[in-house]
Amino acid sequence: MTLFNSGESTGGGGAYLSAKQVFPVEDYQEKISQRLIEAAHINDQKVVIECLSDPFIDVNYMGTVCLNSKRAEMVLHDESPSEVRVEYEEFKTNVTALFLAAHAGNATLVGKLLTFGAKVNEKLFRGYATTAAARGSHIDVLELLIEGGASRLACEEALLEASHLGLAKVAKALMASKLIRPNIAVHALVNASCRGFVDVVDTLLKCGVDMNGTARVLLRSSKPFLHADVSCNALVAATVNRQITIVRLLLEAGARTDTKVSLGAWSWDLTTGEEFRVGAGLAEPYTITWCAVEYFEQTGSILTMLLQHISPNIPHFGRTLIHHAILCANLKAIEVLLNRGADPEFPIQSVQGTGSRLIHLAARLGYYTVLSHLVNVGCDIDSRTEAGETALMICARYKYVECFKLLARSGADFGLVNMANQCVQSIAGSVRWTLGLRQAVLDVVRTGTVLYSSNASIFSTLMFVTRINDIESLEKIVDQTDVVDLNEQDENGYSAVMVAVINGHVDAFRLLVYAGADVNLENKYGETAISLSKASVSCGDFEKVIVEYALTKGTPNSSKITFYTLHRAVSVGDYDTVEKLTNGEIDVNDINTPNSDGYTPLMLAAKGGHGKICELLISKGATCDIENAKHETALMLARECGAGNSAERVLLDHFARRLVVGGGRVKKHCKEGKGCPHSKQLVMVEGNGLLRWGKSSRRNVVCKWAEVGPSPSFRRNRRKKADRDEAGLFRVVTTRNKEVHFVCEGGVEMAELWVRGIELVTREAIFRK
Repeated sequence: MTLFNSGESTGGGGAYLSAKQVFPVEDYQEKISQRLIEAAHINDQKVVIECLSDPFIDVNYMGTVCLNSKRAEMVLHDESPSEVRVEYEEFKTNVTALFLAAHAGNATLVGKLLTFGAKVNEKLFRGYATTAAARGSHIDVLELLIEGGASRLACEEALLEASHLGLAKVAKALMASKLIRPNIAVHALVNASCRGFVDVVDTLLKCGVDMNGTARVLLRSSKPFLHADVSCNALVAATVNRQITIVRLLLEAGARTDTKVSLGAWSWDLTTGEEFRVGAGLAEPYTITWCAVEYFEQTGSILTMLLQHISPNIPHFGRTLIHHAILCANLKAIEVLLNRGADPEFPIQSVQGTGSRLIHLAARLGYYTVLSHLVNVGCDIDSRTEAGETALMICARYKYVECFKLLARSGADFGLVNMANQCVQSIAGSVRWTLGLRQAVLDVVRTGTVLYSSNASIFSTLMFVTRINDIESLEKIVDQTDVVDLNEQDENGYSAVMVAVINGHVDAFRLLVYAGADVNLENKYGETAISLSKASVSCGDFEKVIVEYALTKGTPNSSKITFYTLHRAVSVGDYDTVEKLTNGEIDVNDINTPNSDGYTPLMLAAKGGHGKICELLISKGATCDIENAKHETALMLARECGAGNSAERVLLDHFARRLVVGGGRVKKHCKEGKGCPHSKQLVMVEGNGLLRWGKSSRRNVVCKWAEVGPSPSFRRNRRKKADRDEAGLFRVVTTRNKEVHFVCEGGVEMAELWVRGIELVTREAIFRK
């Protein structure tokens, strides 16, 4: 740039112009300041001194360089301590000469820059100069910066950086500055505890940091998954990240163990005791020991240390630590708790009282390994819930095969019944697991195990195996005369050999006879196995076995009995005989066996119009939906006898009851047809006769009567709608004279079944019939 000035000549001549070359001060200052940044970055002392001697230098100028800096990353392990991996990353950023000098640990340059007026509290993208010095562990530089007027914020950020990277000496120097506020010191302590930096934690504790203070930090875990900002203390942070040494250090220093934190993923209903998985951090706050169970460390050291300060039997919302360990399916935690004195029989407490124990909880959740451990430590496998159910019954209800077999092998009692008078077999039948239970029992018996039953009339291994004619299993137990009584009888006096005859099992009959079963033993009706064999379609085969046995063992006595099979007795309407034939816990598959013409006993009873027999067969498990070769069902055959006969009534009552008790989706009309219909799950509660389509009391009603079709007011309110006479429409009137309209699928016939079922279940609930 050239400037021109006018002036006078000294020799008396005319005026002249003078010119000189100059540079803009701002451009030059930026250039020399950038040069200082670059020289400081490469630690060129000569150039730095040269730049500082320039009067136009700006020591606080921010220039761009490519910086290589530390970065700490947490590495998570499922049940092992988390690790901190320190890596270096290179990136472009704006810095000052003082930041670069602190980053490089050049104390001489830092001192000179401070002399020349460098701002020690200038905050950049990567923090203050104190942050850079702390990150590089440059204690001498850090002390220079503190002496040079580093602010509280600059020192606090440096302390947090030191806690992230595990720099104990840096933390000590910063704490000595007396510039750190207590809450920031606590934050640094929680950070260091979370990351497992023992030296940093020890240093901070020696500096008087409150070990019980809380700070909001990011807690992470891979098992169970957790990624949340949580306000917690150092002990909780160390526990979640499985930092054994930190937990030990804090406990030795006297850290409190009674603080609570919201980190749990499980919650439960205090009224019913039912569990819900709500997600990590959403459950009710719990104490540190519960945290140690859910975020279990694989050696169990953390939990063991905490249990030295807290009893494992302190309840939390009706449960103890070991219940929580089972809920988390953590076998190692269960072992630690039992070794530390946890009560294996502590019942779950709810508003309704006390009920389920550990073994019931493990059975209900289907945790095989947990259940096995509880059995091995001596838990009472026949203990009962409030509903009277044992762990074996629970496994049958939830169809947990392996758990069921484990309990069966361990001696669980098959002869018990619950409060509803249901045994294991009846429970399995109610959940359609009859075949599954059969196979599970056979699997256990084939290993040579005789299932225990305190009441042979409810269950007997010998009877069960004989009834289903499993010869392999029968062979395993008939020789165990020390634990098996071949002549044991049920409540009606039937023995296993009688059951073999009744069910036509010739091979089982032969095996039992040759094993020593008494064929002359009488039941309550005076019948013996020999007399019963006369009523069997396989009577010739049974006679052959008896003759063979007589040739080697002697001739048994015999008696006479009328020749009836189940199908024949049903065909002629002989109720007493049918009752006898079905009274010995007859298997559902046997009672549904068709004869040579394809008719099941129920079909024959329906065809003959024998309603009482139909009712008996259904109560014994007869299936109403089976079709013969002509695609006829029991109901179709009953209707051939004339409308309204007793068999038809029994079958319709059965279908109607099954429909309403099982429930189904219907459309519900609001405000007698004024509102818009919406879908509901409609169901009858069999015990009290409530019609239910929701949880509120207004949706749980007792019906006065029900009727197919709409009411006059409904037709009037829906007169402009096409669905006022919709097929499948029915209405109920409650005891409070409230009228409710529903529409079911299946048209008028299904609506009639709904009405029939509602009235039937309501009537039975009222009169207890």
